[in-house]
Formats: sequence, structure tokens, C-alpha cells
Amino acid sequence: MNTQSHIIPTPGAHARAIQASKKARWDIDRDVIRGRTLDRAHKYLPDSLSLVGELDFLSADEKRLVSQVQGRSYANIFGLVERYINAKVLELAADHWFGDQTALEALVRFSDEELKHQALFRRVEGLIAETMPAGYKFRPQPNEVAGAVLGKSTWAVLALTLHIELFTQMHYRQSIEPDDHLSPLFKDVFLYHWKEESQHAILDELELIRADRSMTPAGRDKAVNELIELVVAVDGILQMQAGDDSAYFAETCGRRLSQDERNKLESGLLRAYRWQYILSGAQHPHFIKVLTSLVTDAQAERIQSALATLM
Repeated sequence: MNTQSHIIPTPGAHARAIQASKKARWDIDRDVIRGRTLDRAHKYLPDSLSLVGELDFLSADEKRLVSQVQGRSYANIFGLVERYINAKVLELAADHWFGDQTALEALVRFSDEELKHQALFRRVEGLIAETMPAGYKFRPQPNEVAGAVLGKSTWAVLALTLHIELFTQMHYRQSIEPDDHLSPLFKDVFLYHWKEESQHAILDELELIRADRSMTPAGRDKAVNELIELVVAVDGILQMQAGDDSAYFAETCGRRLSQDERNKLESGLLRAYRWQYILSGAQHPHFIKVLTSLVTDAQAERIQSALATLM
């Protein structure tokens, strides 16, 4: 078995996360929104995330609308997952109540920032709703999703969370930041989100390693199965959203799409959402490094086989 010999927590990591949190601290109105509104003349998501280039039957204006519809769901899904992340962080903080007070402070700051991120994404949804036609649907309920996720083992939940925090950073640095054609406001939302997610990933990793130390081989094997179940559940949400978003686009794009075009659009949106929320993170080098340091080769193969069905 591969064990923690590959990944060793760095001394002082909690203290450094606290200092990074203090340095990155921002306010929704003062720093992010700044009295601005969203402009439908801009894209919201870059092509490398929306994969809109694959939808060659759409015009340039229609591709921009797809990026806006996807951007709306991209922000809403972040707001959704941060509900369970915050609940889990508060649960983990209780383990440090009478122990490492530096770790406790780091996790309390993590929780405070996640609450702020949820508020930010609610603001984004409101700003988008002001400019886009009525009829958009986002059906997943944050509390229901959080309850289902938190029913899994801490190991599985933290592995999923580390995956999310890492791809958040990758998306901003590799795709959002370099694209000069995006809405400046939408771009800033993910700039400031990224600034705080950077230290969250560090804390996720520290807590995942801590949880792993108490696992039996059988318990870890069960947790691997639960991680796969969580990924399948995320995919179910993405399938539903791809269907709803393709229907919304068809109703608001200004022309009648053929059934073939509608089918291609829905499958294209699902590919994009799977890339955004599952596959890009699963391919993140540091996520692979951490995960493979904790599981056996057979368990890693099981995870990869599950992911392969989504490609």
C-alpha cells in the first residue's frame, strides 16, 4: 500500500494559512462588486472551460450566450458545494477546540470565508438574473445536497473537497485570468474567490491526512467507494443542469433549434460541466499526488475506472 510517506504535513502550515488569509482578506462590495453590473456584451466563461468551440452550429453571439448560461451555472454550483464544505469545516474545527489553537483559528477563518463565498455567489446570481431572460432553472437544493454529502466518511468528503479547491485555482490561473474577453466583473468574482481558495486547499490536505491516519485498511477501502459515489452524485447534478441549461438556451436564443442541434447542445454542455467539475480536478497533478499517496494501486485504479466512464 502507498501510505503517508509521500505526503507529510509541513510544520507551521496552519500558521501560514492564517497569514495568507489575513493578507488576502476582501469585501464583497468594496473589492469585488464595486457598484458594477454585468454586461451581456461580454462572455462570462472562457472557451477552454465552456468548450463552446465544439458547438460549431452556433453563431458567435449564440456562443457568447452559451458562455453566459454556463457561467451562471458555474457560479451557482460553487455556491451549492460551499454549503457542505462550510458545514464540514465547522465539524472538523471541533476536533481542535481543546488542542491546537492555531489549527482551530485557521479552520474558523476557512468557515468565515466560505460563508462569504456563498453570499458572493448569491449576489452574482442576482446580478445575472437582472440582465438575462426569465426561465433559468437551478434545481439542486444546497441543504439537501449538503446532507447527502455529509453522510459519507470524512475521508471521502475531504478528498472531494480538496479536488474542488484545487481545480478552482487551476481554472482561474489557466483559463479565466488570461482571457481578456470576459466580463471584468465576472472575472473579478473568480479572482477574489481564488485568493482565498488557495489556502483552503492547504487546510483540506492537512485535514485529509489527519483523517487518513485513523483509517483501517477496510475503512479506507469503504471511503474510496464513497468518494466514487460522491463523484457519481455530482455527475447526476451536472446531467440535470445540462438538460435545464440547454432547454433555457433553446427558449431564449432567438431562433428555433432543430432536434439534432438541441441534442448536440445538451451533450456539449454536459461535456463542459464534467470537465469543469470532475475531470479537470481529477487530472490536477497535486490531487493525484495526494490521493495516490493514501490509497493502494488497486484503489487508485478503481477511482480512475469510475472517472473514465465520464470521459
